[in-house]
This record gives sequence, structure tokens and C-alpha cells, in this order.
Amino acid sequence: MSPNYRAYGDLAWTEPLLAFPEEYADGARHFVKLIREHARIEVRTMLHLGCGAGGHDHTFKESLEVTGVDISEGMLAQARRLNPEIRYIRGDMRTVRLGERFDAVAIPDSIGYMTTRADLRRAIATADRHLRPGGVLLIVAMAREDFRENNFVYTGRRGDVELVVFENNRARGPRSSTYEATVVYLIRRKGRLEIVSEVHKQGLFTVPVWRSLLRERGFRIAQRKLDHSYDPFIVGDGRYRVRIFCALAAASD
Repeated sequence: MSPNYRAYGDLAWTEPLLAFPEEYADGARHFVKLIREHARIEVRTMLHLGCGAGGHDHTFKESLEVTGVDISEGMLAQARRLNPEIRYIRGDMRTVRLGERFDAVAIPDSIGYMTTRADLRRAIATADRHLRPGGVLLIVAMAREDFRENNFVYTGRRGDVELVVFENNRARGPRSSTYEATVVYLIRRKGRLEIVSEVHKQGLFTVPVWRSLLRERGFRIAQRKLDHSYDPFIVGDGRYRVRIFCALAAASD
């Protein structure tokens, strides 16, 4: 992932306007439920890789001791403001090493920034190195088989600031392992308009690739499909489906 995307730098302040913590709650509780269903140990601690602005953590912390890691200092500043009791650390999910192990590792929102198989392998290795035997790695991923070229719109407002964000997802080719998420911000401050656009490159791997890379680390894998999570934001007749991989770490002897 590039740390230079404006969405996660000087525009990180927009994140709380676009998604309130309550909007993450149902999904986050579902993820915790799945982790506990698949774990072979009691789950009390979680490492959240790519934690962003802390929206999921606002619910994760209800039942878990959470440590968050993100590459963006701008997003971490938002997360610390929202969840001051959580420990947040700046780091790259491909390389960070905390010297600790956790009952669960979650990557529910940012694995798409792993755009090569090598980077994805490194992120999975990071998760594995931080996971206790019998714990669960949960990843929410857009699989190549499920991809659709959708359009989204998000809105928010705070005081005299109005925000509208358009997002267009387009594959880079019929067999490409990446797609482009083009984002356009319309920011009005006291009626004065600023327009910002940028293109985020996202990984797009097939389910067999996902399963192969997880099995390389010795994980036992269960899959779930998650539909409708972005329905309120899709423009037109789009469909947004992602996969949840619940990967059980090998139990110790």
C-alpha cells in the first residue's frame, strides 16, 4: 500500500463524516462471532491490521482487547481520537513485527491494498507470526470471481462542511489481478467547492490463490460470503459481494 494516497493523508479527516462508528457495528460483531466460532482457544485479544480510522475497533473493543496497526498516520490520528483506550501503532502489514501474539488477527477492510501475490503472501505471514496456536485470522476480501464494476456515492456533513464522494471500480483487464478504485471528492466549505480525485490500485485474486497462500502457512480455511454490505451506497443495479476467510492457526502439540 502506498502511504501517499490523499484519502489517508490530508483527507483523513473526511472518514468520520462518511461513516459513523455505528455503521460498522453489525459487521464488526459478525466478525467477532465468526472468529469465536472457529477458534480453538478463548478469544480475548485481537490485532487489527490496516485498522484505518478505527470504525470497526469502536465495536471490537466492546468484547476484545484490541491493538491496531495502520500505515497511515492520518488515519491513526482519527482512530486515536475515536478510541483513546486502544493502542495504535504505525506499521505496514507486510513488515510490521510487534514481538507479541494475539488470539485473533483481523483484516476486515484493507487487504485490497496488497496488489501483488508477493505482498499478499507477506501480509498473511505477518498475521501468522502474530497469531497464537488455535487462534483465527479473519480476512474480508474481494475475490476475482465476485468482482463487479460498481459505482458508489457517499455523503457527509459537519457544520459548514459538506462532503460528497463518488467511487468508480473498474477492472484493469479481463484477467487482471488488480482493479482501479477512482475516487472523486466534492468538498464544500461555506459554499466554496474543492474537487479532489485520485486512483487507488486494488488487488484482485482468485479464490484458489487465496486458499493456496493461506494453506502455505498451515491454516485451515473456512469461507463465508458477505452480500449487501455496501447496498446503501451503490448507484444503479450494481452488486457488491466479498468473501470472509476464517483461517484457523495450527494448534500447538
